[in-house]
Amino acid sequence: MTGKADISPFISVITPTHNRREAVLRAVDSVLSQSLQKIEHIVVDDGSTDGTAQALARIRDPRLIYVGAKWRGANAARNAGIEVARAPVVTFLDSDDVYMPHRLERTLARFEDEPTLQVLISSYVSLKAERVTKCVNREAVLNTTMLERALVAQTIFIAGSAITARRDALLAIGGYDSDITRMQDRELLLRLSRRFGARLSENIDWTKHNSANSISGRRDGYVEAYADLMGKHPHIARSYPHIPPYMISRQIIADILRGRFPQAFAGYKANRSSEALGYSLAELAYGYVCGRRWRRDLYQEFREKYGARPA
Repeated sequence: MTGKADISPFISVITPTHNRREAVLRAVDSVLSQSLQKIEHIVVDDGSTDGTAQALARIRDPRLIYVGAKWRGANAARNAGIEVARAPVVTFLDSDDVYMPHRLERTLARFEDEPTLQVLISSYVSLKAERVTKCVNREAVLNTTMLERALVAQTIFIAGSAITARRDALLAIGGYDSDITRMQDRELLLRLSRRFGARLSENIDWTKHNSANSISGRRDGYVEAYADLMGKHPHIARSYPHIPPYMISRQIIADILRGRFPQAFAGYKANRSSEALGYSLAELAYGYVCGRRWRRDLYQEFREKYGARPA
């Protein structure tokens, strides 16, 4: 199980994990039971202490590759997986998510049918408590400019387990940024958009399970995370000046409407203290009006061209 499989894999799946033994076993089962057989599943264990290593060791399948060490978080673990991946196409699966049976076969077919394709973003079902949400992207091929605009305006559904890319493309941009602990998938795609476009797939091929300890699922800390993202991509504020204040004010307004006044105030303070943001109340209000209009116009353009729905 710790050695490499004898077969040459067509596609590599990378799963970072930390203390999610039962969840990662479910994720591994969804990969090893795929209709496509020539694969490898690289599970990068970021210092788990819950028996994850022992549980995975009991799986006698040479396609499962275990990489155990103490990394600097999930992004460093993902990068370790990219480094050891042997297939030309790399895809991701968070340890609490699950692939549908034909996920890898259909994903690989896209790359085989389109030799110039570098990035694929699929659709999925999100499960959270009693709520089931279909997160469907309509079929579309986005050039670099449209991909960046869609990512900035958040008009497409993205998540880590939805991303597939050629390994060379991921290596060319340096993989995931280990300094980013939230919005890491959007940050990765923004850097990819500087060089490559992407295909959106309407096929729902995996299920997102929103775990209680998921960082992305927490409402607290959104503004701080967005400030980190803007710090990595300062050109966004220059090229799309109304979008950052719109995103911040939208979050603050949502907290207020839900009676989360301490969180709303904390978000405003985090914005004011950030070198990448620092918007006043007047700037947030103006940005909200203009940014909402810009995002609506982009959505309309996107819908007319691709028939897509906003995230």
